[in-house]
Amino acid sequence: MITADLCIIPMGIEESSVGKYVAKAAQIIEKSGLNYQITAMGTQIETEDLKKLYEVCGEVQESIFEMGVPRVYTVLKIDDRRDIENRTLDEKVKSVKNRM
Repeated sequence: MITADLCIIPMGIEESSVGKYVAKAAQIIEKSGLNYQITAMGTQIETEDLKKLYEVCGEVQESIFEMGVPRVYTVLKIDDRRDIENRTLDEKVKSVKNRM
């Protein structure tokens, strides 16, 4: 299972709130069918297909430009672990909590 953390930062906008951009990103990810979780600092995504991940992240970035943003800073972190099956976002969190 591939897990990723996507953070899109619109730059050159007048307001400090980015909620409408996060909502647009979430709509695109939702439409893609990928499992995701919005967090306070980014959006976590699960997939079995790296190409699909890149495709969706590219769509998200382009959609922010289409909203009139002149510059978009994107951070994408990917954890592609292949030695354990079904390593979902929830399973990763459970693993840490079990150790606490």
